[in-house]
Amino acid sequence: MIIYPAIDLKDGNCVRLHKGVMDSETIYNESPASQAIDFAKAGFSWIHIVDLNGAIEGKPVNEAAVKEILNTVDLPLQLGGGIRTLQQIENWLQAGVSRVILGTVAVKDPELMIEACTLFPDQIVLGLDAYGTDVATEGWVEKSGQTMLDLITQYQDCGLNHIIYTDINRDGTGEGLNMENTIQLAQNTTVPVIASGGVGSLADVEAVKAAEKQGVAGMIIGKALYDGRIDPLDALKIAA
Repeated sequence: MIIYPAIDLKDGNCVRLHKGVMDSETIYNESPASQAIDFAKAGFSWIHIVDLNGAIEGKPVNEAAVKEILNTVDLPLQLGGGIRTLQQIENWLQAGVSRVILGTVAVKDPELMIEACTLFPDQIVLGLDAYGTDVATEGWVEKSGQTMLDLITQYQDCGLNHIIYTDINRDGTGEGLNMENTIQLAQNTTVPVIASGGVGSLADVEAVKAAEKQGVAGMIIGKALYDGRIDPLDALKIAA
C-alpha cells in the first residue's frame, strides 16, 4: 500500500480546497518545492500533484511549480490537471513525471485516452472524480452523466497503471474516505485503485490497508497532513 501526499497547485501556491470549490482555498505553502522536500524527508515514496488552474482552464498552468518540484526532489511524481493532448502527456513524461492522470479526457475523448494508454504503457492513470458515483469533469465543474463503473468498463483492458477514485463531496472535509464506493470500484476492475477524498484520521489509513486484498492499492492524503491530524510516521507504519 502506497500513501501519496498531495500537492495541489493554484496560482503557484500549495493549497487545499473544500469540496473542490476553487475560491475556498487555504494556502499551506507558497513554495511547492519546499513542501515536496518536507514530504520526501518524512519518508514518502511518491508525490501526487494536481494543477488546479489547469483543470479549470483545460491546459497546464502551473508548469513552473511542477518543474521546480521535479528538479528539487528525487521521488516519482504523478500529475493531473489540464492535461488534454497526447503532446502534453509526452512533454510531461519527458520532463520526468512518472505517471499522468487523465480525467476529463477519459470522459470526452475516449479515442485519445485509449491511444495514450497504447503509446505510454503503464504510465496513464484514470482519474475518477465523482459526486458519489457520478463522474465530473473540467476541474469538477461539469457533471458527465456517466458513472464510475461506466468508465472503467471502457478502459478495463487498455493498460491503465492505476485508477484514482475521489469522492468530491468529501474532499477537504476530513469526514473520512468513501470506502464503500472505493471497494465497489476495486471489485469491478483488475486495475489497482487509489482512494482519495476526505481523509481525516489514521482510521482511514487502516481502512485502506484492510482493503488491500480487495484491490485498493493506496491512498492520497492532503489536508490531514497539512493541519497535523495525521502524522506521516504513524501513517507510513500502518501502510507498511
